Amino acid sequence: MFVNQEVLPEDARIWIYPSSRKFYPQELEELNEKLMSFVSSWKSEDDNFKASFQLLHNRFVVFYADEISQLSNIDIDAKVAFVLELQQEYDIELLDRMNVCFKQGEFIQYKDVKEFRKLLKSKSVNDKTIVFNNLIQTKEELENYWEVPITDSWYSRFL
Repeated sequence: MFVNQEVLPEDARIWIYPSSRKFYPQELEELNEKLMSFVSSWKSEDDNFKASFQLLHNRFVVFYADEISQLSNIDIDAKVAFVLELQQEYDIELLDRMNVCFKQGEFIQYKDVKEFRKLLKSKSVNDKTIVFNNLIQTKEELENYWEVPITDSWYSRFL
């Protein structure tokens, strides 16, 4: 059942899928409808299951699930299959975890790790650059540890 993410507990499980590009304004309404439809029907046989989604910065698709109800491999596979459909429909990459999302001024950049390392070496980004830690797993971590300086992330090993 879809609920507003604000009512989910701090330990609600999350999955963040960074898009290789920002979603275009004309895509947002349809994308939100697709996300709502998926989350509303995800694990619909379980009356206790509560889930939500957010589209952050018009670039990050975030799914939330209250862990009171265990998610089976079938439930996770359904989510991944849905994300694969989004990738194909919008001609984007959502599943590549080896890319880096970071802020440059008011813009969010998406680069592969190799290119990001070159940016560090050339001082185009530095230890104070804000990166998005898309490996976090809970709502609390999203609220407190998602946007962090490079020094507070696993990317610090590249400094």
